[in-house]
Amino acid sequence: MSEKSDKNQKPWDPRTLAAEAPREYPQIDVHSWVEAEDPRDRAKAGIAARTKAPLEKHALWQVREGRRDVIGLLEEQSAQRVPDLIPLRYARMSVSPFTFYRGTALIMANDLARTPVTGIPVQCVGDAHIGNFGIFRSPSARLVFDINDFDETATGPWEWDIKRLAVSVEVCGRANGIKPKARRAAVARCVHTYRNRIDQFSKMDYLEAWYDHLDVEHTLDRYESTQDGRRNRTLRAAAMKAALKDSDHAAAKLAHYEGDRLRFNSNPPELVPIDDLKVYADKDALRARIDTLLENYKGSLYDDRRHVLEHYRYHDAARKVVGVGSVGQRAWVAILTGRDIDDPLILQMKEATASVLERFCGASPYATHGERVVQGQKLIQSTADVLLGWSSFMAEDGHKRDYYVRQLWNGKGSIDIDHLNDLALSDLGRMCAWSLAHAHARTGDSTAIANYLGGSDEFDQAIASFAVSYADQTEADYAVFKSLIKKGELPCAK
Repeated sequence: MSEKSDKNQKPWDPRTLAAEAPREYPQIDVHSWVEAEDPRDRAKAGIAARTKAPLEKHALWQVREGRRDVIGLLEEQSAQRVPDLIPLRYARMSVSPFTFYRGTALIMANDLARTPVTGIPVQCVGDAHIGNFGIFRSPSARLVFDINDFDETATGPWEWDIKRLAVSVEVCGRANGIKPKARRAAVARCVHTYRNRIDQFSKMDYLEAWYDHLDVEHTLDRYESTQDGRRNRTLRAAAMKAALKDSDHAAAKLAHYEGDRLRFNSNPPELVPIDDLKVYADKDALRARIDTLLENYKGSLYDDRRHVLEHYRYHDAARKVVGVGSVGQRAWVAILTGRDIDDPLILQMKEATASVLERFCGASPYATHGERVVQGQKLIQSTADVLLGWSSFMAEDGHKRDYYVRQLWNGKGSIDIDHLNDLALSDLGRMCAWSLAHAHARTGDSTAIANYLGGSDEFDQAIASFAVSYADQTEADYAVFKSLIKKGELPCAK
């Protein structure tokens, strides 16, 4: 694909991508690392990794203008998604460089695969931007702060996650009008927190580190920083909203009574009951596939959790649009009731496809991508939804589709990232970094990573510089994306 657009060129059709010459992707070795038994040897291995990826090299990124080719990666993804939702996906991504960044995990992975890597693997988040962290309810009914999006989780280089997080702080800061000096300080604090926490986790007993978590109530005072008389209330506001988000409130908002059954409201395109989906001619066949999906899902649960689910009966299902970059992936919601009609449970069933990391770091070892997401989530999240599971079924086009299943609202609360001031951005970045370090310490060689990073701020400042350059790259790519929409080469909902 040429980076320059011919005005007589036909609109780009993702269906033609299969006929194009296959792309060549750099292959990153994340499977040959062997964690030594002796902590001293792990420390030496981490320090030795600096010869492969010197700390200062992480600062480097050369901005390229007019990258029409990387927009093709978005179109590759779109070719596998629900066609009538692609204009909505592009519309949501087109709002700002930050919304564009949220939908371009594949583009960034493609770029990072061409930079020096340490070779120290972890269970990566894969899309660790600040919008993918938030609040949810633990099985003990406590609110915790942690990673809350796992679509792209896979084995990969730990530094890819912290780079994606750091750049998201910079891009979000620009979107909110925060001054450059304050943005750089927020990014540096974010990376410093990651480096500091990795070091602390590496010195803890393994089980102690595994169980550690950010309890929201205990964290409020620590992260509601005071500076020049200002106090950051962002987290407390999110916590108050999260405390109310459960299946009762989801049912009240998304469904209505119809006799002795609950039915989903119709609010297209965000929420469309299966009876109203015009793209499916055979509604009975669609219902049968949803039934199969739910039945297969039960088999992925532990016996005690399957026992709980057996007490619920199905009422209705709908297609639900979620996220920004996820738009177009097939996602369903089902409403069930337990004790009676006033005891609702709403489950979300979201399609799981290959992680953006897999083409660079190797295929998932799991049988399905639904299981990849679920097992990855259990590894890197401090406490997962008790009803988290996976499923598959044969779609109308004859292709097997993988899904993961969870409660739609389980105390899930998102931070209002569109109105962050400099203080809130800094605090949120630090909390995200804490959670990311915890995930990496649970699944990787934390001693090697900690010793690679060292005790100075050299890595912090390198990543802060990288964040500025890559944010510039994001803005340049966003300009290309917007120009393609304006020319009609990419569909965009009004």
